Amino acid sequence: MRLQLKTWPEVEEYLKKNEGIILPIGATEQHGPIGLIGTDAICAETLAWEVGERANALVAPTLAVGMSEHHMTFPGSMTLRPSILLAVVHDVVLSLARHGFRRFWFLNGHGGNTATLEAAFSEIYADVPHYVDKADNIRCTSISWWETPAAERLSAELFGDQDGDHATASEVSVALAAYPEGVKLDSALPRANPTSAIYTCSDFRRRYPDGRMGSDPTLATAEHGRTIRDAVVSDLAERYVSFMSQE
Repeated sequence: MRLQLKTWPEVEEYLKKNEGIILPIGATEQHGPIGLIGTDAICAETLAWEVGERANALVAPTLAVGMSEHHMTFPGSMTLRPSILLAVVHDVVLSLARHGFRRFWFLNGHGGNTATLEAAFSEIYADVPHYVDKADNIRCTSISWWETPAAERLSAELFGDQDGDHATASEVSVALAAYPEGVKLDSALPRANPTSAIYTCSDFRRRYPDGRMGSDPTLATAEHGRTIRDAVVSDLAERYVSFMSQE
């Protein structure tokens, strides 16, 4: 059910029966010394694909670069300014709305995207009447996968107080389930600094020298990742179906 693997006649046929689309959005940023730089995008993407199959919904290409300015002292990280990310989300939604999509469900893999997504939705609602008919039927929402009941429960059960807030064992596990050859789990790590406020990228690097925020990603396993993925997909599919049923 991936949009980029469909032909335009297939999308046209889909739109005769379904107005919804799932849009995974993540980030390209450091995830500590052993987590993949693409973790946020990988988590959002793989979960979105599973939800799409379960809910019979099309899944858009992943928006893989997010608002990650606070990670920019770590090599490989990439960022979009909030204004640019807002413009990208705005144009993606309005492009799809012109074809007949009316329900836009963003599956988010990066906390730094949340504020920009909400601002983008406000601009979309303001602008969409100039682009499409029946604009009052457009609905946008976002959900961060780690905020689902299943993710919160399994975080506590599997990792206790060592899951942390960035480069978490949960997200590294989900990425590990998707790309088992990528994550480097062959060395112990010192206890990470506890989470505190985030300001500039240099301040972030000073507070969290190896990129972790209160986490021990060496606890991650592919088996844990599959367990989290399967449970979270069930929660997310229910949320998507509920979203699609709203007036």
